[in-house]
Amino acid sequence: MKLIIAALKPFKLDEVREALTTIGVRGMMVTEIKGFGSQSGHTEIYRGAEYAVNFVPKVRLEIVVPDALADQVVETIAKTAKTDKIGDGKIFVLDVEQAVRVRTGEIGDDAL
Repeated sequence: MKLIIAALKPFKLDEVREALTTIGVRGMMVTEIKGFGSQSGHTEIYRGAEYAVNFVPKVRLEIVVPDALADQVVETIAKTAKTDKIGDGKIFVLDVEQAVRVRTGEIGDDAL
């Protein structure tokens, strides 16, 4: 199993969720986060005053999928979340040793 963590622009969340559901992803966790990468934040003007925004709002998706589905999930996220502008996000893939469905006690891929 693989844990796929993706940090994306918030307005892309619904589009990415729909695309992932289409390829068979049955669940995900979503968290609102703030961060920065190569864009290093930006400046904004609010009521005539300029201020620095050092952390940019993002959403973090966490998805655990069987090994066979991982590459397709990464490709789908990358294609769907892409805007060709700085700050599109990052995707990380990690190994998962075990998963357990609390309600039924199923383990491994069956728990997904």
